Amino acid sequence: MEKKRNMFSGKVIAVSHHDVVLPNGQTCELEVVEHPGGAAIVAVDTQQRVCLLRQYRYVTSAWIWELPAGKLEPNEAPQITAQRELAEEAGVTAQRWSDLGVIWSSPGVFCEKIYLYLARDLDSVATDHELHENIEVHWVPLVEAVEWAREGKISDAKTIVGLFRAAQLI
Repeated sequence: MEKKRNMFSGKVIAVSHHDVVLPNGQTCELEVVEHPGGAAIVAVDTQQRVCLLRQYRYVTSAWIWELPAGKLEPNEAPQITAQRELAEEAGVTAQRWSDLGVIWSSPGVFCEKIYLYLARDLDSVATDHELHENIEVHWVPLVEAVEWAREGKISDAKTIVGLFRAAQLI
């Protein structure tokens, strides 16, 4: 039987200690970072360019390339999150959406599940970046972005997976 103790609760994450019994009958103690999950969007325009954000990330001490993405709000469906984040971060809306599946960001520690979407038939809207976001919006040929992922210029996991999955559909 699982026993859980909360250790920390912040604005975005919580950390808890779990005493668990694994499927093989072994018991162990685990620390789990609880996150509400997120959605990331591969937005591709009529010229086969993908929206990539060049964003400063404090944790990496660097600017990195990422897909538009954000965390799920309480009781919010993942595609609604995707639609909201695409408009806020990239300044576009989409008429056509395709599900690209999910990824687990780091399942040994995090419970964060990221829903991936392909967005097509785009229209421009105003961006609405949050105070903590330092973002540049770029439109890069999808073929080039996939090559960036392959060669390591893109290091963000959700972006790499999203690009490769979308490239298989287009």
